[in-house]
Amino acid sequence: MSVVKINVLTVPTEQRETLEKRFASRAHAVEGSDGFEWFELLRPVEGTDNYLVYTRWRDEASFQAWLEGPMKAAHQGGSESGERPRPAASGSTLWSFEVVQQAAPTSA
Repeated sequence: MSVVKINVLTVPTEQRETLEKRFASRAHAVEGSDGFEWFELLRPVEGTDNYLVYTRWRDEASFQAWLEGPMKAAHQGGSESGERPRPAASGSTLWSFEVVQQAAPTSA
């Protein structure tokens, strides 16, 4: 059964553009990861400063393998000067879900 991981990122208004640019230029390592099914970066429209990073995985083991491998390596890297850029988010929380029902659009 698929699992969904939603990383809730608190992003101050002045850091929104920075966060979106970082995601746009990411190495796309997640897309090639075993068990990866889906990714979306959701921008808040009103009433919150939380971005949602939605990923869907074949199973928990696939997510954990990515978390301990490619994701960990990507977040440990720095710039050419050896310094890591300041985080765009001021906080984060990880939500976990199992997919118990799903639907896809029907063809006309």
